[in-house]
Amino acid sequence: MAAQQPPAAAAAPDSAPAAATAAPAADGWAPSSWKSKKILQDVTYENPEEVDEVLAKLNRLPPLVSHYEIKNLRRQLAEVAEHKRFLLQGGDCAELFDYCSQEPIENKLKVLLQMSLILVWGGRTSVTRIARMGGQYAKPRSKPTEIINGEEYTAFRGDNVNGIALSERKPDPQRLLGAYFHSAATVNYVRTLISGGFADLHHPETWNLAQWDFTHVESPAVRSEYQAIVNRLTDSLDFMHTIGADDPTKDAIRKVDMFMSHEGLLLDYETSLTRQVDGKHYNLGTHYLWIGDRTRQLDGAHVEYFRGLENPVGVKVGPSMKPEELAPLLDILDPNCEPGKVTLITRYGHDKISQYLPDHIKAVQATKHKVVWCCDPMHGNTESTASGVKTRRFNHIAEELGRCFRIHTESGSRLGGVHFELTGDAVTETIGGSMNLLESDLSRNYQTFCDPRLNYEQSLDIAFMIAKYYEGARGGLSLYQA
Repeated sequence: MAAQQPPAAAAAPDSAPAAATAAPAADGWAPSSWKSKKILQDVTYENPEEVDEVLAKLNRLPPLVSHYEIKNLRRQLAEVAEHKRFLLQGGDCAELFDYCSQEPIENKLKVLLQMSLILVWGGRTSVTRIARMGGQYAKPRSKPTEIINGEEYTAFRGDNVNGIALSERKPDPQRLLGAYFHSAATVNYVRTLISGGFADLHHPETWNLAQWDFTHVESPAVRSEYQAIVNRLTDSLDFMHTIGADDPTKDAIRKVDMFMSHEGLLLDYETSLTRQVDGKHYNLGTHYLWIGDRTRQLDGAHVEYFRGLENPVGVKVGPSMKPEELAPLLDILDPNCEPGKVTLITRYGHDKISQYLPDHIKAVQATKHKVVWCCDPMHGNTESTASGVKTRRFNHIAEELGRCFRIHTESGSRLGGVHFELTGDAVTETIGGSMNLLESDLSRNYQTFCDPRLNYEQSLDIAFMIAKYYEGARGGLSLYQA
């Protein structure tokens, strides 16, 4: 979250957040107007009275972020849309409550900071950092139930709905409160780390570039390219030190902005954290929300809810998105054509991106909207091994990313950001990368209960590849064929 504005100073007394009970706006929007629309991926609970009690409690709880921080993110994303910044978004597919712990939080923060440093150096541009953290507890499912050992169970929908254990599959509204308090703990600890100097370039545990020895990189050529980047980056930091530009008293060196995000899937929960400030409605449960590929129907409940928010919003765009749907969708979510208000997060698959992305770019170029184009090369590249283990292949991820850069350039557009499912931990969930994980390695430390993630080394692989792209090596991502 934005380091400059602590939560205690989120709003002046005359603009304190109010519960979302305001009368409908002139266009008919209200925080709960989505209830008149068709809702997908909803959750059915056995006890409606208990649900009402939980939602009433959530309505009374304080915000998790401030509207000042959201305005700051809006300003930064406007700069991304105008090609003055780059967006880095990453984190878990679906957080578990157990991830709300010191080491996992610090590891994710560390890898995002290190990736952003490499991108700042490689792209010679400022980077906006958005973590998939502090609320990413829900997950959509293609089917409401699944068969396990010959018996039918409610599908696991994320820790804020039910548990992964078969004995905990009944949706429990009390988990919504659990989601709030685990989100609050995560957000506050990240805020404490950032304001306490965790992002300070002098902080050895976070940066210590000299310890990046790349012994995990199997290819000597790739290892040499990585080391060359770090050597040049280190020289730049040494030069800053020599001229005194890295004065530890300067906030630009000590602090960064780190914003929180999650998919806005459970609309009752999101509505409870929607507050009116200065006549505008903000979701103060996070800085940034996105609509998933399964819930972006033009006449659906999710689009109706999102259209009234001041928060910047994302929309997942995949092969099922028809080009002619993009203009009306943007008109609904961004009627004033504000730069960076909407981020289009594309997710096709390495073998489909060339078929779909060019027409989607043309459809947006025919409008007045200035969106942020962001590449999610993860979701379209999920597969299962012969034994049924869900995984992804690093070369497919790199291929989609490389093609995305190239297609935008060829179309007179510009890719403004990247979106990854990643962790700072040493998991073995994605095949390949510079450490050349094999299918037989997956069982070593396969942890995810959702989709496979990039581990620490693979995440840095991606950052180095983008840095090489910006250096112009061979006109594209130099480490893998795109």
